[in-house]
Amino acid sequence: MATPDQDLAPVLDKDGVRLTVDDALATVTLTNPAKRNAQSPALWRALTEAGRLLPGSVRVVVLRGEGRSFSAGLDRQMFTPEGIPGEPNFIELARRDDAGLDATIAEFQEAFTWWRRSDIVSIAAVQGHAIGAGFQLALACDLRVVADDVQFAMRETSLALVPDLTGTHPLVGLVGYARALEICATGRFVGAAESVASGLANVSVPEAELDAAVRDLAAALLAAPRDAVVETKALLRGAVDRTYDEQRAAERAAQARRLRDLAGLGE
Repeated sequence: MATPDQDLAPVLDKDGVRLTVDDALATVTLTNPAKRNAQSPALWRALTEAGRLLPGSVRVVVLRGEGRSFSAGLDRQMFTPEGIPGEPNFIELARRDDAGLDATIAEFQEAFTWWRRSDIVSIAAVQGHAIGAGFQLALACDLRVVADDVQFAMRETSLALVPDLTGTHPLVGLVGYARALEICATGRFVGAAESVASGLANVSVPEAELDAAVRDLAAALLAAPRDAVVETKALLRGAVDRTYDEQRAAERAAQARRLRDLAGLGE
């Protein structure tokens, strides 16, 4: 893939993560193609830091991975007895008490939560493999544009684990319980055509056109007034937890705010 952010000075560049900002558009790039952007606790901490470093001017965040794969999932070194230097391996994690283990996983999850903030729209540009933690990172974003060679898979069950990096909620929301269970329990690959048909992806394009398609989508999002996008995102995100009448009321309240703002009568 091309590197649309290569001419910008990075705001953050560490542990396999680079953040660049171009006015209202931020790009977060996974930068370890030699390991297919395998994920580790250090990478998750860097992703969390990237979210905290976003300037208030940013409206759209693009997430991408260098090389042939978006992210092939967990760094398998985490499963070895020696683990990753300076990081706990899975055996050490398992020995922690319930509170300690819960706190550690919650810290890992922070890398996956900020992408759905109400003040930004996040787009995952996904090519090649997006497996396990890679799949969940793509699911953390609001929108997904995929290359025609994409291969999603949730492989945690094959490792006798469960998906725990916030991916289960958006997966069920996108494809439904039965399809989500089948995808997770079998660990099978989901390609581009099925991704679009099932709602996992917004659109599929040839791999060579992925960056251009994401740029076009980002430009279209940035063309709309920011406050209207923020209010609309909040409406849609909350719809699943509201009744029909509650959603109608939420629409009325949001529109009242927009009308008052447009008339200069907002608080």
